[in-house]
Amino acid sequence: MTAFTSPMSRRLRWTFTDGLTLVGRELGRLRQNPGELIAALIFPAIMVVLFGYVFGSAIQVPGGGNYREYLMPGLFSMVTFSSVMGVMVRVATDASRGVMDRFRSMPMARSAVPFGQTGADSLTGLLSLAIMVGAGLLVGWQPHRGLIPTAEAFLLLMVLRYALSWAGVYVGLVVKNDQVADQLVPLFFPVTMLSNSYVPTGGMPGWLRFLADWNPVSALTAASRELFGNPGAPSGHVAWPLAHPVAAVLLWSAALLVVFVPLSVRTYTRRGR
Repeated sequence: MTAFTSPMSRRLRWTFTDGLTLVGRELGRLRQNPGELIAALIFPAIMVVLFGYVFGSAIQVPGGGNYREYLMPGLFSMVTFSSVMGVMVRVATDASRGVMDRFRSMPMARSAVPFGQTGADSLTGLLSLAIMVGAGLLVGWQPHRGLIPTAEAFLLLMVLRYALSWAGVYVGLVVKNDQVADQLVPLFFPVTMLSNSYVPTGGMPGWLRFLADWNPVSALTAASRELFGNPGAPSGHVAWPLAHPVAAVLLWSAALLVVFVPLSVRTYTRRGR
């Protein structure tokens, strides 16, 4: 048993150490390009003001309540799903500029590169989420169910963000071109719009409502509203992901990790052959 576990534990430590090094590299790149970081952090605050005040007066919350409190969980979900786009563009940029080839020539664990990308995205995601929380508090949003459910909501957001970042790594490795990756970014916005993030799905046509209700964005938004105690909780007969949103988000996260972690590591390794 010792002979079996010792090489495995050394390999895990090797991967973890190299992954942390690459996390530092990604964060250092952001420090060298402050404009990219500032834009990524200001965008969520702009969305809070834009949707909260421009659309807020025209949309009725199901069951009543403040629209900005209804909106904030949806905006948290939108920022969570932005990880796919950000990681995809960064990985594709590194691949197109030969950075990935240089990494492959170095004595580092193969899986450390995608782990570094996803780890760095989680850290920047925490910062973006913190800024959005501050903006939400300023416009009147607040959680109502206490510390533990609030912490569970933020943890759920970060778990799904981490899982989604692996999908971004895989797409970026497949695309291998930063210009193509930039052109793919607008295709992800309908995913966040076709949900219950900004408006109730009850007024949508049947086929569109089906897509929106089974959208993982809707499950994450519904779970956040439930845990924060914000208005907009579904009532009556609803789709399973909205009736059990926390479980749905955990299942989505597990499925994404099971599919995209091995795909990303294998794709990165094969690119070097």
